[in-house]
Amino acid sequence: MSLNDRGQDFESRYAHDQDRKFRIEARATKLLGLWAAGKLGHAGAEADAYAAALVQLDLGARGSKDVIDRIRQDFRSAGVQQSDHQIERHYSESLEEAEKQIAAS
Repeated sequence: MSLNDRGQDFESRYAHDQDRKFRIEARATKLLGLWAAGKLGHAGAEADAYAAALVQLDLGARGSKDVIDRIRQDFRSAGVQQSDHQIERHYSESLEEAEKQIAAS
């Protein structure tokens, strides 16, 4: 294997890993959004729209920090009692579940 082939192989693996990471984070944000939507009393299409809006927000510069801040703000506005720790813990659980789902597909 030539040095050029190794470089191309490395680039290919890096691109694959970055794509996988992106899909896992997007899926985790969707799962977190659906959980939060349920806590806010949203169901069906309304819950899906809320989760989709969070996925779009996740694409911003701050990523999951923006999402967690938005959920925290929405919970406070709606009077939903969830601590920051509970929201962040659920995000961690969503990441684990998303990784399993992506691996299975």
